[in-house]
Amino acid sequence: MFNRGQKLILFKFLSLFSVVRGYNVLVITLAQYLTSIYILAPDTPVSKIIFDPNLFAIVSASAIAIASGYIINSFYDVEKDLINRPTKTMLDRLVSQRFKLSSYFILNFISVIFASYASFRAVVFFSLYIFGIWFYSHKLKKIAFIGNFVSATLAITPFFAVFLYYGNFQPVIFVHAVFLFLFILIREMVKDLENIKGDIAQNYKTIPVVYGERTSKIIITFLSVLTFLPAYLLVTSYEIGFMYIFFYGCMLLMLVFVFFLWKSNRKLHYLLLHNILKLIIVSGVFSILLIDVDLVLNRIL
Repeated sequence: MFNRGQKLILFKFLSLFSVVRGYNVLVITLAQYLTSIYILAPDTPVSKIIFDPNLFAIVSASAIAIASGYIINSFYDVEKDLINRPTKTMLDRLVSQRFKLSSYFILNFISVIFASYASFRAVVFFSLYIFGIWFYSHKLKKIAFIGNFVSATLAITPFFAVFLYYGNFQPVIFVHAVFLFLFILIREMVKDLENIKGDIAQNYKTIPVVYGERTSKIIITFLSVLTFLPAYLLVTSYEIGFMYIFFYGCMLLMLVFVFFLWKSNRKLHYLLLHNILKLIIVSGVFSILLIDVDLVLNRIL
């Protein structure tokens, strides 16, 4: 079995993986490739997309910038997270604040290096993206609604890097983007309800803190209803293959979500709602495969 030193190294590795949200980064990377294959460049051979060095550089720059963003976010939120998520934060604190800061700068540098392989425009894009993440983590996230809006915008920004690369600006792309943006915005607002205790202690001016939980629930309900519009447009106006199953399932789940939202009044309740939204978002990534089932089967067989 592991000795004490090996266990410490293992725990530090798990701590770093937890800080950078490695599972989220992997899902976003997968989503970028699936989006490229099935939505942005459906007529391009799959092998050409997968082995495209420029696309690899852009996706890698995105993944590394996102990981560094999680690090700087953890760096600034360490006291709040100790209140809201004490168990996870104790694991995260195996990695020192100094190491986090060093890793943040190193990862940002590597991200820009990858971007430089694609183009100078990619360097400018990711430099602005990295600055945006820092400015959000340092200043904007403490401001009611603006913090939520900026966070959701930053979450979908890596996909726009791929959109720009392929130069595909069809309306269906933006309808998909609006649908994803609304879900991420709702998730951010549910997280504020979940983390209200730490936000109050650290003087974060989130919507639940400033305007109360009821107002926050009203806004979340309104945004939940809005998700039906892009979902309906995608099902009725565009060719999305069998992905319509996902969107109908989303509409049903959002009705359940809103019902339980108004029944919720504890951290555990909001955590469950948060997990429902995460399940929808992750399911959405894999449901992209349903756009062209024949292509998937051909690749498997």
